[in-house]
Amino acid sequence: MPGGTAGHAWLDLAFTIDGGPLPRDHRRALAAAVDAALPWLADVPEAGIRLVHLVPQAAGDQGLWLVSGRSRLLLRVPGQHQAAALSLQGRVLDLAGVPLRVGLQHARELRPWHTLHAHLVAAEVDDEATFMHQVSDELSARELPGRPICGRRQHLAGDDLQGYSLMVDGLAPTDAMRLLEQGLGRHRRLGCGVFVAHKSTAAVGAAPW
Repeated sequence: MPGGTAGHAWLDLAFTIDGGPLPRDHRRALAAAVDAALPWLADVPEAGIRLVHLVPQAAGDQGLWLVSGRSRLLLRVPGQHQAAALSLQGRVLDLAGVPLRVGLQHARELRPWHTLHAHLVAAEVDDEATFMHQVSDELSARELPGRPICGRRQHLAGDDLQGYSLMVDGLAPTDAMRLLEQGLGRHRRLGCGVFVAHKSTAAVGAAPW
């Protein structure tokens, strides 16, 4: 698949899933499994991969996540790749020994909102002030004049991945679309820096998926 993405509207491709339960630190295994199934993703570095609407098991169950009827595997990719992504339907992904069956796909168009929220933006440091300076610098370098609001610090158990939830407020429609498509920070394959539209600043403290 060609690597260029200019001029193509981005989509969230939502796949039904079945399987689990999944460990809390499933993100790297998920990224590896999806990359293996869709090798052309290597040419789309800003593509996002994440699982949504997982259900945490009760305390004491080793931090596992249950897959419910609402759970979805989401891929954020340019629309030109939608047809190629259909090859995921019917696949069984191996997440470090846990099978995850992928079902039907539904495409969702990205829509700009005044306020966008990311469950986790990866940080190279564990100091909030330094993290926010880095976020502001990155937004400025991209000429995105939104107001960043830092949320809860997160360090994922069993992984060296850390960061903060983040809201960016005061975005014009064109800037909101750029942030939805480009994300922020590193590790888009691990679901980091992937923004969604949100109507309330209360989401900045929400728990990760």
